[in-house]
Amino acid sequence: MAEKKVPMRQCTGCRQLKGKKEMIRVLKTADTGEIVIDPTGRKNGRGAYICMNSECLEAAVKNHGLERSFKCSISPEVYERLREEMKSIGQ
Repeated sequence: MAEKKVPMRQCTGCRQLKGKKEMIRVLKTADTGEIVIDPTGRKNGRGAYICMNSECLEAAVKNHGLERSFKCSISPEVYERLREEMKSIGQ
């Protein structure tokens, strides 16, 4: 029986490839352009991924990884929401 292929995604913070389910998807919605966290990974829009630890989030803030992925500037409130999400995960 053939093995299923695991979808790999690159973290915008540490730039490492990891499994899609090991990461958090950040989404820029197509209709409003709002940047939100997508816990299901199935919403429509442009997505970027971050590892589930605070070090990668801080690296993404420092190197502007999310801004580069979405090709727009990101407000500090979005980064604060991401930090709260990391705290709720327990990392």
